[in-house]
Amino acid sequence: MKKYLEIETRLGYTFKDENLLTQALTHKSYGKIHNERLEFLGDAVLDLVVANILYMDFGHFSEGDLSKLRAALVNEKSFAKIAKYLNIGQYLLLSNSEENNGGRQKPSLLSDAYEAIMGAIYLESGYEIACKVATNIINEVFPVIDIELIKDYKTKLQEKTQSIMAQTPEYKILNTSGPDHKKRFEIGLFLNNELYTKAFGNSKKEAEQLAAQLALERLEDE
Repeated sequence: MKKYLEIETRLGYTFKDENLLTQALTHKSYGKIHNERLEFLGDAVLDLVVANILYMDFGHFSEGDLSKLRAALVNEKSFAKIAKYLNIGQYLLLSNSEENNGGRQKPSLLSDAYEAIMGAIYLESGYEIACKVATNIINEVFPVIDIELIKDYKTKLQEKTQSIMAQTPEYKILNTSGPDHKKRFEIGLFLNNELYTKAFGNSKKEAEQLAAQLALERLEDE
């Protein structure tokens, strides 16, 4: 049985050179021959693939919305989700220390390996095949691509609170710390004048988004 049969089956692509796939799955902590250069190539390939999908499927979107939608799909979180679908973590080649640090579950390592695999497919079979493989996987993992992907947490929370409790969240600075060039903000999110969640961030905007994310999670649990 082929070593990477599971990955290749889910990819819908069989490598002619299995060593290329092995390299794509090799973290730099493991050896001199690793996946960083393939990752660089795959990142560019995936950026173009996603841009092409959005251009063809969302003719009514402005350039700004297309850029936001692309950013929502071409990032570590989305690629790590695809990597989990492919079960890439099981096949990563890692150093013992990286293995012991939970490397097989790290979104950054999973994302990098997926990019490297796409770079390897591009090298071996060209853009047309790489595009076909990547497009099929994106459609499988993200069957619905719509405006919801580019709504931030604050927007989603406001829509939800207005819908279920006729309330608009308020954000207030609770505390700041650190020097001027590296301030840290603590933001409180209030509903009905009561503190609902709070979060820290390196900017007010970041802290507000995190507080809104926590509020959404809390509302879903209640």
